[in-house]
Amino acid sequence: MDMETARLRLMQQLAHEIRDRRVLDVMSRVPRELFVPPSSQQAAYENIPLPIEMGQTISQPFIVALMTEAMELTGKEKVLEVGTGSGYQTAILCELANRVVSIERHQKLLDRAKDVLTLLGFTNVELYLAEKALGWPKGAPYDAIIVTAGAPSVPQELVDQLTVGGRLVIPVGSRFEQDLMKVVKLKVGLASTNLGACRFVPLIGEGAWGED
Repeated sequence: MDMETARLRLMQQLAHEIRDRRVLDVMSRVPRELFVPPSSQQAAYENIPLPIEMGQTISQPFIVALMTEAMELTGKEKVLEVGTGSGYQTAILCELANRVVSIERHQKLLDRAKDVLTLLGFTNVELYLAEKALGWPKGAPYDAIIVTAGAPSVPQELVDQLTVGGRLVIPVGSRFEQDLMKVVKLKVGLASTNLGACRFVPLIGEGAWGED
């Protein structure tokens, strides 16, 4: 199957469960094959996660679509992404939000993501090497935060970086399997929705898992 046919088939699959047309339209345009290693390019439009460098992964397209849809982006938001990884999710966010701040622990992944995002012409993104504190407090508050690694619980450090009414989409559970949670910051407390089971690499840092 050629790549264009595979892309169209993937979009048809996603449309069965994703209702936000803007998310589907953007995912049909952003070239996922540019964000995966050359050895995986023929599988770029399979609905599966794929390995990238540094022991990390590029998420399954359905999970990317589900997490993006849950953020309820209108184009006006300032968004924080915790875990740039390949930069694919970052590119989707750049198309749907006003401004994107993305942080990554691995300099090699950050550099590669920056190269691809620059190649594609995205200018509404700031990329930073992650520091000790979880998230990027220097840029807070954010209208939405997406975390592409699994946390043991909802980190208060990230909730504190949200505006009131802001959405946090984050996998929560063990190091090996999680539930995808959508958390909305209210004037008092949080409203949480479980979007289903998922599996991400562990989120490392204060308020999450330790290095070991």
